[in-house]
Amino acid sequence: MGVFVFLPLVLPVTALPIARLAEQHLHPRVSTRLLTLLAAVLGLCSTLCLGLLMVVGTAQLPGNPLPDGWSDPEVRAAVPYAEVAGVAALPLLAAALTACGATLRRYRRIRARAHRALDVLPAGADPAVLPDDEPYAYAVPGTPARPGRIAVSRGMLHSLDEDERRALVAHERAHLRCRHHRYLLAVRLAGCVNPLLLPLRSAVAFATERWADEEAARTVGDRRLTARAVGRAALIARPGPAPELAHFAAPEPGPVPRRVAALLAPVPPARHWPPALTPAGLAALVAAAGTAASALSALNAAVALFLVLKAATPL
Repeated sequence: MGVFVFLPLVLPVTALPIARLAEQHLHPRVSTRLLTLLAAVLGLCSTLCLGLLMVVGTAQLPGNPLPDGWSDPEVRAAVPYAEVAGVAALPLLAAALTACGATLRRYRRIRARAHRALDVLPAGADPAVLPDDEPYAYAVPGTPARPGRIAVSRGMLHSLDEDERRALVAHERAHLRCRHHRYLLAVRLAGCVNPLLLPLRSAVAFATERWADEEAARTVGDRRLTARAVGRAALIARPGPAPELAHFAAPEPGPVPRRVAALLAPVPPARHWPPALTPAGLAALVAAAGTAASALSALNAAVALFLVLKAATPL
């Protein structure tokens, strides 16, 4: 395997430049899909290589259930610094898997709690209006047993005029229709397995909001109206009871002004790749090359370790 087994652990840094530049040069729909794909592939490769290192490290521990041949010097020679790297991979992989499990449990718990809160309201209500004077609005992802729903507080509806309410509902419907919760969950899990991917989480969160903004503007037919609705909601909004769900305009000082400015600008181009001879184009190429190199390195390490372990396993 050589040093190839370590490359997927550091190659996620190649995706950081495009995470910062994508919002300026790509349609938010393309940004969301591209960044999520990069995060998913890089996260899987990191996890695979940690697992390969763990196998080499665990084989040297007394009392392990692995074949004795897996601790032979020939196997350890396949990984540089096998004694240190193999043992260090154990707690790292355990921490990554624990964080992923906790994230999945939290996501399901919040979604179930949100659905239970909406179950007391009429099933056909769209959106579901909660009797709360605090202004907030968010989309609740569906489950196999329950469809997705839009939750809006009474305080939020009273704070917006009729046209702004249409933009709000269109925005939240876009979250559900485009299944933004899946993209957000994927990058959240990727950040759990490799902290270098954490910047992609905030980039995808912003891109999904921008994607929903564009869908809302297209539905209501007025970009300035949508920008006004986003800005007004941000001024009055409070964190909702389900902070992990997609909110219409969370009270954050940074992303909302950028969303409003983007809505006041022309519709972003629907290109699938930025021009090559631009900073964003070069960043996208670097990210694509880093992701491909990570996948090839992980595959090379997996095949090499498989052949070494097969040769070391007694028949």
